[in-house]
Amino acid sequence: MTRLLSLLLLLFVAAPAHAQETRRPVTILISIDGFRADYLGRGITPNLSKLAADGAYGALRPSFPTKTFPNHYAIVTGKRPDTNGIVGNNMIDPRRPAVKFSLGDPKQSLDPFWWDEAEPAWVTANKAGVRTATMFWPGSEVAIRETRPPDWLRYDEHVGYAQRVNTILDWMRRPADIRPAFVTLYLEAVDSAGHEFGPDSTEVNAAIGEVDARIGDLVAGLAAMDQPVQLLIVADHGMRAIDESRIVQLADLIDLPSIVAVETGPYAAIEPAAGTDNRVYEALLKPHDHMRCNRREYLPERLHYGHNPRVAAIICIAEPGWTILAGPPQWPVKGGAHGYDNQDDQMLALFLASGTPLKGDVGIVDNIEIYPLLMRLIGVTPLASDASGTLVKRLER
Repeated sequence: MTRLLSLLLLLFVAAPAHAQETRRPVTILISIDGFRADYLGRGITPNLSKLAADGAYGALRPSFPTKTFPNHYAIVTGKRPDTNGIVGNNMIDPRRPAVKFSLGDPKQSLDPFWWDEAEPAWVTANKAGVRTATMFWPGSEVAIRETRPPDWLRYDEHVGYAQRVNTILDWMRRPADIRPAFVTLYLEAVDSAGHEFGPDSTEVNAAIGEVDARIGDLVAGLAAMDQPVQLLIVADHGMRAIDESRIVQLADLIDLPSIVAVETGPYAAIEPAAGTDNRVYEALLKPHDHMRCNRREYLPERLHYGHNPRVAAIICIAEPGWTILAGPPQWPVKGGAHGYDNQDDQMLALFLASGTPLKGDVGIVDNIEIYPLLMRLIGVTPLASDASGTLVKRLER
């Protein structure tokens, strides 16, 4: 009997800590930038496809403009760009007319001034006592409302995907009191390949396969430590093929010194230069082949865009597959692009949920609906938003 008791005591002492603990689920929000909704049907995503089969799947309709920063912020705030304040990858605020927010200018893109018009999920969660950690996400590096996640990293595209996954797994090996309950993960390879080579390229398929494998590693790693997980896997927008034969040149319509082209590409955000009277409006607002232009206040209501003063005075939206330029291109017009009307089917983005009560095909859902679902999963009351709670209502059926 004494020998048996000693053996049992030895086994208890030698058991790993996680085997003695009933772990609470972690909620992980994963963005696969540029993962068009129909990429899931290419038969090259065994891990994502299994998660979809066992959980829920569908397509997210991005907010307009169908760009990266506005839609990542829409997903974590439940507010469309017009109300979350990130109205484009590039924008000008009338309060700061001499500067422009752009991805390539960290002095501006990391300034809380641009982000404080909305509060992202990680800030609200921290206030509620839910520990968060961000393995990259647009905005997570910024002290929004004077708050950052307890664990965050400065975005670096050179940090490999295996390292990103292993960082999350290391976070989950922590003691319960400092272990994150809500985590974000950002993966950009599918978007990068789509821009350079186009959505139907072998390079995009290779990027899809790489992302799928690393998500498989994450799921397996969590299972090995008996860590329950609620996964929300999303994308910010889709991708559409472009080429140099389909260009709308603004220089053919107006002398370029008369305008400030805040953004060009699938859509253009244009401010008339000082002292131009109505010349710019008269030149751009009349009908044009392959693009339509509106004053921001007269954009179609379905876009939910144009009321924020950061939206440029004139918004031109290209016909799908066309590119609007203001002078010589700053990049080769080839491969793929996004930014088109959010009713374009090729702008639809991936949605998967695993480990949640949500099951089956949810159809096409506005991406702002992720926010109340996310907050429900992490157990925090959501702030007021533009979302209607479509996905949350499905949980309650």
